[in-house]
Amino acid sequence: MHTAWMKLGSGVVILLAIVVLNRMGMGKPKPVEGGGAESRPPVDVDGPWETFEKPSGMELKERLDGLQYRVTQENGTEPPFRNEYWDNEEPGIYVDVVSGAPLFASVDKFKSGTGWPSFTQPLSPDTIVKIEDSSHGMQRIEVRSKHGDSHLGHLFDDGPEPTGLRYCINSASLRFIPADRLSEEGYGELAVLFQPEGSDAAMTATRTETATLAGGCFWGMEEIIRKIPGVLSTEVGYTGGTTENPTYRTLKGSGHAEAIQVRFDPDRLDYEELLMYFFRMHDPTTENRQGNDVGVQYRSAIFYHDETQRETAERVKREVDEAGNWTNPLVTEIVPASPFYSAEDYHQDYLEKNPGGYTCHFLREW
Repeated sequence: MHTAWMKLGSGVVILLAIVVLNRMGMGKPKPVEGGGAESRPPVDVDGPWETFEKPSGMELKERLDGLQYRVTQENGTEPPFRNEYWDNEEPGIYVDVVSGAPLFASVDKFKSGTGWPSFTQPLSPDTIVKIEDSSHGMQRIEVRSKHGDSHLGHLFDDGPEPTGLRYCINSASLRFIPADRLSEEGYGELAVLFQPEGSDAAMTATRTETATLAGGCFWGMEEIIRKIPGVLSTEVGYTGGTTENPTYRTLKGSGHAEAIQVRFDPDRLDYEELLMYFFRMHDPTTENRQGNDVGVQYRSAIFYHDETQRETAERVKREVDEAGNWTNPLVTEIVPASPFYSAEDYHQDYLEKNPGGYTCHFLREW
């Protein structure tokens, strides 16, 4: 599949000619320079890499499925939310499905709410080409892979800090390689992206902590929490009851609460700050109720994972109570975390997939 590639940042870089594309209705697209500041230096590894080449047309038709071929070779677009990687949160890299060239990494991936995989930057600017795209009656910047000449998606300037960029990429143009398989698949040099803190690696893994919270319908809770800076991932589910493997249909009478498990970066968002958001986004003074939703499954609860979280939760609850932000006393339970059962797929990121859906949650201004 691939032969000798290049040495990034420390030696000879093999420059491949950019193929000028003639596409119907577009004229001659032009490469675009620049595109915004990057949040970190391009990946720099020691030792030679391998070059990646585009297979022949016949081989491509045999190797790619219909959607992959249409997206990469015919500039197609896959449906939002109904593609393989839009909500993938596993650590690893994304390579060009055509050539195998590494393009993006999970450390630069974020949830944009668009339904497509979104990245703040590529692994290295040497692996992609940006081209002015005036198709469909609008001015955009197309993103293509340099080595495979695959259509990947488009670049927008509405991304998060620090780059302010959003590389909106089709899942069909990518192949995901988990971090623990990088060496096995020939990308061992990129393990530097996922090495633990304290190593000599140029980049270190993000520290993570888990919080489990319940405050009524988990749709609205997740929609607010996933947007908080420092939140890495969210998952809705059921916890706090006695029944094993509950489902949405069996939730009533199980003792479980609709809850959200939050994985966050404590260097960017500490547990106390997360709890302050929690007490602002729901009414913690109504027992077994949130808005029109009534029942034990809609109770307010903090499920702590260690003694530090317990102490912090009790202190924050007391401070919020004493501050008088709520007229009535807080009834939020603070109890040990128990088994967490993931909710059905259609509940995950529900309001992201169904904008305008039901929610009784909003952030109060204190």
